[in-house]
Amino acid sequence: MVSAKGGAETNKVSASNSPPAANSAGNKALTSASLLHIDYIAVPASLTPYVTTFYHFRCDENEIKEVQPASIGHLAIFPYGEGVMRFLGGVQDRSHQTNLLTPSTAACPFEVSGPFHAIGAVMSPLGWAALTGMDANKHTNRLLDAGKYLGEPLSRLGEKLCATYRDGEMDGHACAMALAKYIENHLRPVNKRHAELIQLTTKWLGGSLDPPLESLFERTPYSKRQVQRLVERYFGISPVALKRMYRGLRAAALLSLPTLTPEFEAMVYDAFYDQSHMIREIRLFAGRTPARLGDGESRFLSEMLDPKNFREIDFGSQDLI
Repeated sequence: MVSAKGGAETNKVSASNSPPAANSAGNKALTSASLLHIDYIAVPASLTPYVTTFYHFRCDENEIKEVQPASIGHLAIFPYGEGVMRFLGGVQDRSHQTNLLTPSTAACPFEVSGPFHAIGAVMSPLGWAALTGMDANKHTNRLLDAGKYLGEPLSRLGEKLCATYRDGEMDGHACAMALAKYIENHLRPVNKRHAELIQLTTKWLGGSLDPPLESLFERTPYSKRQVQRLVERYFGISPVALKRMYRGLRAAALLSLPTLTPEFEAMVYDAFYDQSHMIREIRLFAGRTPARLGDGESRFLSEMLDPKNFREIDFGSQDLI
């Protein structure tokens, strides 16, 4: 098998510090997949380097329990619903009307008093930097009031969009496009060489399920220490931890595909020490065991793990997606 180099994979994602989503009891009472609805909304061409997708999520139950896979970051409004999201390390944050979900290093369970409707943008690493200017490493694993960090105009926009959505004057697509306009108008320049490093890093991640660390260093003009610092700044974790996280997420995404061939399934398994190691890693980053990825009750997770949400990461074969 390909070595997983598990001894070095400890930055912010220690398996011994797994989030509540990874506990055996955490997945037993999740909201039925048949009650969850999520639509993806195309990203305007001008924003494709910055946003991987827009989404419109709805569930009209009185109580919703689900798991958000690890991700770079979201900007989202919640016209309906209030709840709590739990993060790696025990941090719990209450939701807001306009939310900034910072880069997360493990799956995050959430509970909402419904009905719950959310409209948001999934940011790319470049988009997170250009929109927020926030050091991802210093702001991981939080659900923040977006207006407090990005300014009062965003709070006012979020309030207006939520109100018009509730009044039926705007639908999910219209709200998403309003967020798109806000994002486009508030993007800040990112250092050109840093932007190139972000692109190199995402290409490196897409090279295989377990890309050699040295191949990343060889692609950049920076020293190893500089690469480490910049990857942490823009992705939230070290290169070693980053490839570990994406290996778990991509493995989960691939194993959830009904068209996955035995050949590619074997490749996924070979990226880990053994089956138990793979199960732990997928559970940590995706919030489910492999057996539950295709059980019909993981629709939200399957949607969030769809390859289109990793548009910046090459999945290696168009036949798989």
